[in-house]
Amino acid sequence: MVMPILDTAATVDASRPTPLGLSAPQPGPFAAAPAAAHQVNVAVFAPALERVEIAYQAPGDGWRVHTLPNTLEGVHFGLVPDMPPGTRYGFRAAPAEGGLPLSVPAVDFDDDGEQGLLLDPYGRAVDQRGEFLTSVHLSADFDWGDDSPPGTPLRTSVIYEAHVRGQTMLHPDIPEHLRGTYAGMAHPVMIQHLTELGITAVQLLPIHFHLDEGHLQDLGLTNYWGYNTAAFFAPHADYATQAARNAGPHAVQDELKGMIKLLHAAGIEVILDVVYNHTAEAGPDGPIISFRGLGEARYYRHDAHGRYLDTTGCGNTMDFSDPAVVQLALDSLRYWVTEFHVDGFRFDLAVTLCRDAGNQFDPEHPFLQGIAEDAVLSKVKLIAEPWDVGYGGWQTGRFPQGWSDWNDHFRDGVRRFWLSDRAAIEAGGQGGSVASLAEIMAGSEGLFAPSGRTRLASVNFVTAHDGFTLADLVSYDRKHNEANGEQNRDGHGDNRSYNHGFEGRSEDEAIVAARALSVRNLMATLLLSIGVPMITAGDELGRTQQGNNNAYCQDNPTAWLDWSRTHQANALFQTTRELVRLRRWFLRHQPEDFPAKANDSSLQWFDDKGKKMTPARWNDPNVRSVQLLMGHEDSQVRGLVVVNGSNHDVKMVLPEILSETGIGKRMFELRFTTSVLHERRKGALVASGERDILQANTINIYRT
Repeated sequence: MVMPILDTAATVDASRPTPLGLSAPQPGPFAAAPAAAHQVNVAVFAPALERVEIAYQAPGDGWRVHTLPNTLEGVHFGLVPDMPPGTRYGFRAAPAEGGLPLSVPAVDFDDDGEQGLLLDPYGRAVDQRGEFLTSVHLSADFDWGDDSPPGTPLRTSVIYEAHVRGQTMLHPDIPEHLRGTYAGMAHPVMIQHLTELGITAVQLLPIHFHLDEGHLQDLGLTNYWGYNTAAFFAPHADYATQAARNAGPHAVQDELKGMIKLLHAAGIEVILDVVYNHTAEAGPDGPIISFRGLGEARYYRHDAHGRYLDTTGCGNTMDFSDPAVVQLALDSLRYWVTEFHVDGFRFDLAVTLCRDAGNQFDPEHPFLQGIAEDAVLSKVKLIAEPWDVGYGGWQTGRFPQGWSDWNDHFRDGVRRFWLSDRAAIEAGGQGGSVASLAEIMAGSEGLFAPSGRTRLASVNFVTAHDGFTLADLVSYDRKHNEANGEQNRDGHGDNRSYNHGFEGRSEDEAIVAARALSVRNLMATLLLSIGVPMITAGDELGRTQQGNNNAYCQDNPTAWLDWSRTHQANALFQTTRELVRLRRWFLRHQPEDFPAKANDSSLQWFDDKGKKMTPARWNDPNVRSVQLLMGHEDSQVRGLVVVNGSNHDVKMVLPEILSETGIGKRMFELRFTTSVLHERRKGALVASGERDILQANTINIYRT
């Protein structure tokens, strides 16, 4: 199979009759002989153009243009002289004339005007000067030293979703020139925060080069989250320090690699949130940046009438029924693993990447098969956002083995039980039974088993970048997105939140205490459930966005982390850290195959009388308490999670378990409670079969 697009950074031996590697299964780096004239093999998949020329400017030189002389199945390619690393370049349609390759100085080429060149889809960097964008030819040189991936197993992973810029912009202990940068993310102060918390992986919001949508520019706003990619191989330069940006694209690349190297040295993996489902070219009236000018009909999905099919809500959809698009995504992913040592990916609107020629989701899609068969990609963490906005777009639980899914069932179920149900009960109504909470606490086995996966396929989360923060989830019944300039029409309206009797910030001590209790319940449920927990950055500090549940365009303190560390923030941090440590301690005392192969003997459910739960009790909406005894039956350590979701105290009879000798009963030690009695009661011993009191709306965690 001819490669649709080749690595423009591959230096080749000029004596070879054809560009080296044209039929290779993947792009470079290629084996190359020294070329004194800096000859570079340039190839681009541009099926919409009859002839293609590259305009380029080597450092210190003027602009030149060179016509690519060869064409094969939509690929235009040729050897281009005088293109050393640091050369800016782009593509455009060449005049329709024959003859030998043309390589001449460009006359009246204006690089200060509107976009006149098309970005290389495989370009390693983007140079942005106003509205004028060019790709940049780079070398990949970097001293990785003894860097190696931490390789944290899923069972012990704790993911932290963060934004490179927002994470450190307000941190007083990070030098000002490093705040909001790749270097700031890897500053010792930030690494200390992450390691103290017990984080094993940072999942970074998009760091691929992206652009701001036109309507945001009109409002004086920016796409802060970055889900508007324009170049799949290029880092976003604005997240680098000013010094690195002044030094050029290679310094930006080095700063990002240095961040990853330092995080790895601290035992922290780096997962990238990647956006291959659409591009910054938007709808048919959007800007022509790259793909639209090179081959719109092949890169983007269309219906039978030639109109754009949009399953992303962003105007265009990359057509993953086309092998060229699949190959582009696979090559990009492999590049980030091999050249930047990233440890995995979270795929935005992943269903779009798995839609076939009929626009239907296919769990055996060539994209998924390509990853599974790839020696590099099959070994990293793969996390799907298992939905898009198209027909049949909700596919949680249907991705194949080797993948984990964002579990929206977990998110909605936990919020419902602790928040919207509680609101209904306190208003004199009725909440739901404890059954739905129990199912998701046990890893949503029924959701993932049909795809051949275990409970570890569930990435559990209560909040994410999209939606309320944890603090806002317990403080607002309604979204407050007026600052986004869309008259509060944007963002989800159904948040399953509960303001505990007052909308927004409150000084009422009873409301403040009730909200703090709900936050502890939500965090404890997240960190003690089976699956892979994901904490949203700032939730461990009580970060608020003042009720904005769609802060994608708020590059300001609304979305940045507040590091003022109030008493409440410190208390929540200590609670979160304690829960993470408790989780890690428990798993350390379980067999390696737990909880992936957990069975009925290692996950047992009991009612408030210490008896096995019955179908009648599971289905009774008045039953809001349950006990989960978990851990391998042969382990000397087992955990007991006791939930009381009612608005009154409950006397719980702890399950009867014989001691290791078979004589007498085991003792349960209270390790954690979400109630205000935590410090007073921690360490209390209760014999199995004996009663303990759970306060209203609390969780107790015991160990044997």
